[in-house]
Amino acid sequence: MKAHQTNFSQGSVQKNIMQVMLPMMVAQLLNLLYNIVDRMYIGQMKDVGTQALSGLGLCFPILMFVTAFANLVGSGGAPLCAMERGKGNRQEAERIMCNSFFLLLLLGAGLTIAGLIFHKPLLYLFGASDAIYPYARDYIMIYLCGSIFVMIALGMNPFINSQGFARVGMLTVLLGALANIALDPVFIFVLGWGVRGAAFATILSQFLSAVWVVGFLRGRNAELKLRREEFRLEARRVKKILSLGTAGFVMSCTNSVVQAACNSMLQTFGGDLYIGVMTVVNSIREIAQTPAQAMGDGASPVMSYNYGEGQCRKVKRGIWFMTLLTVIYLAAMWLILFLFPRLFISIFNRDPELVETAVPCLHLYFFGFFMMAFQIAGQSVFKSLGKARQAIFFSLFRKIIIVVPLTFILPRVAGLGVMGVFLAEPISNFIGGAACFITMCATILPELRIDNGRTL
Repeated sequence: MKAHQTNFSQGSVQKNIMQVMLPMMVAQLLNLLYNIVDRMYIGQMKDVGTQALSGLGLCFPILMFVTAFANLVGSGGAPLCAMERGKGNRQEAERIMCNSFFLLLLLGAGLTIAGLIFHKPLLYLFGASDAIYPYARDYIMIYLCGSIFVMIALGMNPFINSQGFARVGMLTVLLGALANIALDPVFIFVLGWGVRGAAFATILSQFLSAVWVVGFLRGRNAELKLRREEFRLEARRVKKILSLGTAGFVMSCTNSVVQAACNSMLQTFGGDLYIGVMTVVNSIREIAQTPAQAMGDGASPVMSYNYGEGQCRKVKRGIWFMTLLTVIYLAAMWLILFLFPRLFISIFNRDPELVETAVPCLHLYFFGFFMMAFQIAGQSVFKSLGKARQAIFFSLFRKIIIVVPLTFILPRVAGLGVMGVFLAEPISNFIGGAACFITMCATILPELRIDNGRTL
């Protein structure tokens, strides 16, 4: 049976974006289940749920770091692939994809070795106490051993989407997510493996996803195929992949740095309980933000293809359509989270003390959440059109220049304490989102006034 492929050069750009975006949204929500389901089950463990959840929260920076390297290759290679397809350079598009795959293998092996050697000092640097370190260690040691499967699944799936096979990309994640949902309760509770069981379930699930991705990209349905003879790295091509992918890499790395800074300050001003609260709040943020991120990612291959084809009018329509969708969605999520905070918190932990502590933290953290839409839209446009420097700068600007300093400063200002840590995020959303979108409008839109030689 032939897989459905969206033709980005035909039909309205809004329709093409929706055809890519909806399966991608489902896929990204399902991808969350790898870690979200772990947290849901671990948080419900009898007697030790809160401590185990806090231990898992300490692993977030390392998990994000692995994701960052997958994004380095996937978000760098996939737009280049789409642009070359738009230009009709199929062979070059295929070579970009094959070089990207080989890079993922090399990076995955390196990260596994480095993580196994340095995990203990890193976990204590991120805010571990002697009480919660064992839970963090048990999870991260197993996860690192399977990180290469995570790299392949996350890093190569964008190449399936960039060819117009969004439904296949969705099935990649669906396969792994369903496996994780089924295996988690068996490994955690039935076999009694606890946190280690959650890690085993995640890695086995990512292995299945990785096998699916490679199988499709080597099969007859793929337009661009993984060919061993194209694995040989070429410096020029690798430089282009890494240059464009640096934006996605920096974005994920900065998330890791921010999480580490937050855990450290929360341990100082609040203790293990507030690390657990931040774990829950971050989990809710991932759920709430993922559909918006999928809107940007779904528009990306469509904009990249049409930009490569010189269809600038379609690119502009894609920008405004994507921006409107993300603003409306994130404004709605802000309202829902404000009205029903306990409902979302109780998904991960029902300890009365944690729930009551988390409510004001959640309200503060998500204030003005809709401003994140402008950051997502601006970043997506810069990445899609190959504007690596701008994409990198605004990744650094929001997180490193704004969030990290505020995370260390605000808890010491006017007795804010732990609430200062949660206040840093909304401030960054307003400043970073506005700066990114305004800059995109001022620099990119004038470039798109010419459409195949005709003034718009």
